[in-house]
Amino acid sequence: MSSAPGNREDGVLPDRGSEEVDDSGGDSASGRQELEMCLGNNEIKSRAVVKYSAAPPPTTYALLQEKTDLKLPPANWLRESPQLGPAGSTVLGSSSKSKPFSSFGMAYDFIDSIGDDVDVVSDSENIKKLLKIPYSKSHVSMAVHRVGRTLLLDELDIQELFMRSSQTGDWTWLKEFYQRLIDQKWQRKKKSKEHWYQKAILSKFLYYSINGDGAAEPVPDSDNPDEGCGAEEFGPSWPATFTSNPSDTEESTAHKEEGVPMDSKYALGQVASKEQNLTTLFNEGENSQGLRNDFVRNILWTFEDIHMLVGSNMPIFGGGRYPAVSLRLRDNNKPINILTGIDYWLDNLMCNVPELVMCFHVNGIVQKYEMIKTEDIPDLENSTFSTRVVKDIAQNILSFLKSNCTKEGHTYWLFKASGSDIVKLYDLTTLCEEAAEEKCQNPFTLPVAVLLYKVASNMMLKKSQNRKHYGTIRTLLLNCVKLLDQERHPQIIASAHYMLAELFQLDEPPEDGAGGESLRAGGSEDSYSDEEEEEDHEDLPEDSDENASFSTALDSQDDSKAVAIIKSVGELSVPEKYKSTHQIRPIYAFPVSQDKEERCRHVLSYVLKGLKAVDGSIKKESDLPAADPNTPIPLKYEDGSKAVEKGIALLLDRAGPFQEDRKHPTRSGMIPGSWQHRMKLQLFFKASKAYYVLSDAATNLLKYGRALRYIKLALQCHDAYCSVSSTLHSRVLLFHSQCLSLCGDIQLMLAQNASNRAAYLEEYSYQTKEDQEVLHSLHRESSCQAFNMASDLATDPEYQLFVSSKCYEAAYELLTSGVVKEHGPEQLAQVLKRLGNIRNEIGVFYMNQAAAMQTEKEVNKSVSIAEQEIWKKSFSCFEKGMKDFEAIEDSTNTSLLLCNIGRLMRICAQAHCATSADLSRGEFSPEEALYYNKAIDYYLRAMRSLATRGNHPAVWDSVNWELSTTYFTLATLLQDYAPLSRKAQEQIEREVTEAMLKSLKYCDLQTESARQPLYQYRAATIHHRLASMYHSCFRNQVGDEHLRKQHRSLAELHYSKAVRLFLSLKDAPCELLRTLLERVAFAEFTMAGQNSSGAKLKTLTGALDIMTDTRHAFLLIHKELLEDRTETDGPELTGPLDSGADGHTSSGLNTTEVMKLIGVFEPSFSFLLLQLVKLMTAMKRKPSNKDEELLKTYKNVYSKILRAEKTAPLLNRVELFLDLLQQLTPKTGSVDLGASL
Repeated sequence: MSSAPGNREDGVLPDRGSEEVDDSGGDSASGRQELEMCLGNNEIKSRAVVKYSAAPPPTTYALLQEKTDLKLPPANWLRESPQLGPAGSTVLGSSSKSKPFSSFGMAYDFIDSIGDDVDVVSDSENIKKLLKIPYSKSHVSMAVHRVGRTLLLDELDIQELFMRSSQTGDWTWLKEFYQRLIDQKWQRKKKSKEHWYQKAILSKFLYYSINGDGAAEPVPDSDNPDEGCGAEEFGPSWPATFTSNPSDTEESTAHKEEGVPMDSKYALGQVASKEQNLTTLFNEGENSQGLRNDFVRNILWTFEDIHMLVGSNMPIFGGGRYPAVSLRLRDNNKPINILTGIDYWLDNLMCNVPELVMCFHVNGIVQKYEMIKTEDIPDLENSTFSTRVVKDIAQNILSFLKSNCTKEGHTYWLFKASGSDIVKLYDLTTLCEEAAEEKCQNPFTLPVAVLLYKVASNMMLKKSQNRKHYGTIRTLLLNCVKLLDQERHPQIIASAHYMLAELFQLDEPPEDGAGGESLRAGGSEDSYSDEEEEEDHEDLPEDSDENASFSTALDSQDDSKAVAIIKSVGELSVPEKYKSTHQIRPIYAFPVSQDKEERCRHVLSYVLKGLKAVDGSIKKESDLPAADPNTPIPLKYEDGSKAVEKGIALLLDRAGPFQEDRKHPTRSGMIPGSWQHRMKLQLFFKASKAYYVLSDAATNLLKYGRALRYIKLALQCHDAYCSVSSTLHSRVLLFHSQCLSLCGDIQLMLAQNASNRAAYLEEYSYQTKEDQEVLHSLHRESSCQAFNMASDLATDPEYQLFVSSKCYEAAYELLTSGVVKEHGPEQLAQVLKRLGNIRNEIGVFYMNQAAAMQTEKEVNKSVSIAEQEIWKKSFSCFEKGMKDFEAIEDSTNTSLLLCNIGRLMRICAQAHCATSADLSRGEFSPEEALYYNKAIDYYLRAMRSLATRGNHPAVWDSVNWELSTTYFTLATLLQDYAPLSRKAQEQIEREVTEAMLKSLKYCDLQTESARQPLYQYRAATIHHRLASMYHSCFRNQVGDEHLRKQHRSLAELHYSKAVRLFLSLKDAPCELLRTLLERVAFAEFTMAGQNSSGAKLKTLTGALDIMTDTRHAFLLIHKELLEDRTETDGPELTGPLDSGADGHTSSGLNTTEVMKLIGVFEPSFSFLLLQLVKLMTAMKRKPSNKDEELLKTYKNVYSKILRAEKTAPLLNRVELFLDLLQQLTPKTGSVDLGASL
């Protein structure tokens, strides 16, 4: 780790000869070099981590003897040396050839660092050149590119470019621009012989230094070194110098052009073998000339708060008190100046070298050695400089570049002419676009696009990637696509659009909270601004070359073409001169919408662009069907049994997991295994997912026509996928089963909502242009007819239910196949549940058909074969559905299906209703009894399936009600239409009683629910019917006095219970009145059999008490009549003719029934009063005052009821009855019956 300022020696580790790539920047087990230095009085912080080193471990340099003549070459001169690097190509930092893409080579190798972690990627020579701008009169010419927050800096050799333009015609526009605005008298400068002389002796000195014995070994036939000095700059034979001498030497700026291959070398090898993995393997174009990372070592250098990835070729030796030193050669007659001092200091900082060894010579003759610590270099005589100022220069240049190089994909040119103090920044991409000539090729375009793509794909591959980075990825990819020509690079464009589509998560809602601000931030897709907080990373790459090879710039020229200008290099030394108010961070606008449809539309837009790129790269066009993408594909519905069977077979075949191996080109001419083939598979699958989500969202909005259209497109995408795929992955089959399930759901909902068919048809027929174009691309590979049966909009509900079931069956077949069986147990349960549900729906459909047929058929017609067939279909569907639910142990739905079968059995029973010759209802038939008992069995099975009410109260209550209803219906039919021709009266009575009591058993009177009043009404009705039956038995029973008494007591018991329940209902006045009148009649019949006047008087008084209870019924009737009169505001009711056609008032009161009951009430009431008056008058004892008063009341009431108008309005008559009953209420029951006995 870093060492303290006082112990820097302990922090230095030697260079390693092996490769190390450290993505985290943390400590590595392999012990990479790292050192933190606080140098000089200004305490500049520097930390370097060697990410990669091709050099062997440092060896001790050879100390040359005094008077060694460096003009003579050593025996090993120019031979390949691992310590110095390849002979003639890379020695001590300066390259013999221009590497215009050297930063790209490093970026490709350390892709994890690009875009966010590193501020600058560049050659160390460029870094030094930039940091020396305020001190040097030398020209500066660099290309700047932005990727995320990382700047890539490369030397832009204007001379070489212009030499090339004269041969190829490229860059002519830049040459003209340069001559017009910058240097009107441009001419090529050649290197001096002195320049090559200095290079030669430095090269020989280094080769001497690695010689084991350190002695000079002259080469006998050595060529004159000066002979090579005049060589053309395109191929110098001299090893490059470690660093240029600012006063005496010029660095070579003429380099052999390394052409960039413009074909599709950056080809996508494979895309997404797993769900979210985008394995993007390029045929590494960086290994071609100019894009290879040729540096001996790559270093992650942190200078203050600036993070830089630099490439260096400086040889490092061992020796002295430190395991690493740098070796320098100086002319003893020429003092070290400030530029050389900064060079030495920066080189040592970048490479973690704590000490410098200086060899002094005079005219090539070695004089002496001197050792200098790195932190002492800024204080050397004649080269004193402030490290704090260098830090300020670095921060200012970085801020300047980051503030102005805002557009990803653009090539910026940082230029300072020789001798000028003005630094200008141009946007070459914009200038190129403005050029009038057609041939304006920017050689940086492809490397930049590839780098943007690689950074984005690398971020996509990170499993722990946070969604807040999606905006970064999207911006990178969009800018990548902008740079590329679709005809020349379709593979990268298709892959980029696929990754753009992958950014939109279709199966989960967008996250809120963390990252939400950045996701919704505004801003340009390809540019950056200085508005957001983050770390304080403003850094800048530099270059250290001072060759005065350009003529004086015409600074007065028009600068309107410059993006930004530094008016004086002196400004760079001012602390924070160009520091932004806010930290410079890119704003990535990622359009995240809460609306699923909008997200899916984004996905489909990118998928379509990807498909177009792939389709455009496939040459075989002649065999394709002619189709206009703007013409909607007709959506036909094919009817007929043959078409249905064909559709089902095709559906199941296409849904299967096994496909034949494809060895021949696809319909469009794609070769299986090609990048087009792999990419289309991914794009088809993504499009299918998007359409599935759209369909699901439309289903939730009840837009079933739209939902069916989308699921049709999803299935067509899958059909095309199957057409080009040799095997289907389990995840594809799982997703396909989801599509089929959703299609089944939609068809089911369409069948259930047939009334909106016109609206659904309109939704289904609509197609966007985008959908048409996607479909056109699908048709290049497949006819897309396999799933027509499943996704066509039919007009027959029965057919829609049938299609729905077939979709579920196909999904079930998929999930139970060997390929998928282990991957989707939860999905299988869902499909089985849907399968059970659709079979229930079809069963109910046929059951309702049977009920309708029963209603429509003639009364005396027997059961038809058609009815029986429908029963069988319905029963078969219910049974299959039960098995589906039992397979997933769904007891609730199993009980519901059993309940439906019970209902079917009741419909069958009703169909077997017997009719007599006069078309009236006949006796209760054995077939009816059979089906009712079957229904009861199924209801009981449903109860057993649920076990307890707690498992599902609603279903339990429903089954309970149906069971009670069935028992009640059975008992009622037995009682009303007794099969006396087959059974004895007593047996029928027993069966009725048994069925009634079982129905009563399942009447839940205690649980508060919506059905509680119904249960109360049914229980009251059961008690009333039982009382009526026992009443009838009592009247008709002769002989068996014990049995008569039993019937009498049971009748009294059930009448009393019925009255109590009817009283609690408050909405059954007619039933209450009828029950009371029957009870009065029962008392009258009892009195008729009594001989004693006292017993008769007691019975009559009890009957009158019962009669006075009718007051409760008349009160309810009176209330409803008043409400009805208020609502209608019409004439008073005078009888049944004043009510509705069905004899009901608007409040629901059956006035016809009321009139009938009044017709029974009046004579019964009169009879009771008359008999009471007769008995009380005929009493032998003298009546008491109370008896006389009571008698008087009876006579008065009797007279009023006799005089009552029979034709009076119903309301008036009810009011009269209420008045009379009110008069009797306090009187009844007060007669002293004991005295009359």
